[in-house]
Amino acid sequence: MPWDPAQYFKFADHRLRPAVDLVNRINAESPSIIYDLGAGAGNVTELLAKRWPAARVVGVDSSEEMLRQAAQRASNIEWEVGDIGTWRPEEPAELIFSNAALHWITGHENLFTGIMSSLAPGGVLAVQMPCNFGALSHTSISVAAEAGPWRDKIIPLLRPAPVEPPPFYIELLSPFADTLDVWETEYMQVLNGENPVKEWTKGTWLRPLLDALEEPERSEFESVYADLVADAYPKQRDGTTVFPFKRLFIIAVKA
Repeated sequence: MPWDPAQYFKFADHRLRPAVDLVNRINAESPSIIYDLGAGAGNVTELLAKRWPAARVVGVDSSEEMLRQAAQRASNIEWEVGDIGTWRPEEPAELIFSNAALHWITGHENLFTGIMSSLAPGGVLAVQMPCNFGALSHTSISVAAEAGPWRDKIIPLLRPAPVEPPPFYIELLSPFADTLDVWETEYMQVLNGENPVKEWTKGTWLRPLLDALEEPERSEFESVYADLVADAYPKQRDGTTVFPFKRLFIIAVKA
């Protein structure tokens, strides 16, 4: 899926905060090599390089558009175009990090066990994934998809919720882990701008559906969705919009 970095980073501070929270919870003193899966435009990868300045840091992403921006951020980070769903390191990794990326990959049982197998003993897997797919911001996409002549084009593109409940990951990872920490956080995001929830999902989950349509259907479908989420997330008296957003965090230390 081609990414639009400008659209994605309209809410850069809110998207960055969970990554900062995850980095701050990692207990790894001096990893020699760190991989960031789904590095995107590199802003989170840069945090990893600053936290562990002696480490070799490699950012992996399938989007050339994003990595072109990433390459401008820091000369001490390696950037690699690759499919994070099938990626494996050349040698066992000491820290594998992924922020808001693995939910784009299906088959989490094979995905997570494969990544754990890529860690050296004592290595750390640190993951953050959105788990907000039951919220109106996301269920309204399906409602809008059914609401017009575009339905046959985009309904086949709709995906079920890609992130499992926390007990799934606890049961899956426990046999491989010496220690395991799994938790959820719901961020009460206060957003500015006109219909910011629509603009938020337009940078992520809504994007492949918009890309599948041509005008005028693209704008018409977006307008139907925009009306739905404007009603679901009304503006506050000060003009801001509160957008609750739940995220899942996993830190596993390999046995």
